[in-house]
Amino acid sequence: MMAELISIHPQNPEPQKIRRVVECLREGGVIIYPTDTVYGIGCDLYSAKAIERICRIKGVKPNKMHLSFICYDLSDISNYARQIPNAVFRVMKKALPGPFTFILESSSEVPKIVGQKKNQVGIRVPDHNVPRAIVKELGNPILTTSIKDEDEIVQYMTDPSLINDKYGHVVDMVIDSGYGGNVPSTVVLCEQDGTMEVVREGLGDFELYL
Repeated sequence: MMAELISIHPQNPEPQKIRRVVECLREGGVIIYPTDTVYGIGCDLYSAKAIERICRIKGVKPNKMHLSFICYDLSDISNYARQIPNAVFRVMKKALPGPFTFILESSSEVPKIVGQKKNQVGIRVPDHNVPRAIVKELGNPILTTSIKDEDEIVQYMTDPSLINDKYGHVVDMVIDSGYGGNVPSTVVLCEQDGTMEVVREGLGDFELYL
């Protein structure tokens, strides 16, 4: 059974198509979707079975997978991250939406959601209307990871039809919003004392927001 390939306008996502994606997610589906960096693979973060599927697709154990959540904005971030230092929050407000993943100390809710002890969680608010529209309609973030290993930048696939050819047999839906990028997000590790360190250089110049 191949995935449903659905075309969604990148600037003006069609509401009925967004609802179709959300329906898939609520049924425990796994999707491949566009961001402002690379195409990602994700699911409803409250679907344990879907999270397990993503781990199998990636070939990693759940306790080894780096967790990142795609959020609509920063309004509900306190549900998933512990108290964020003011200095960090100010930078996040300036940098997001944008091509950055902020690694924060996870709240007590995160292990309950994913069924694993997780001390850190990545927060993404991509500058792309499709994933933000999906999350807004869903009512909570989606758990996300890159299709390929984060360090294999040259291996990223940018053509949604080719992505569908390769991964359509292991996911439920592939969203085509045009060609994606091949450079992932810049990852910023945030400490409780307010210090921030770029641990992976990707798309976006973090220095501009300090």
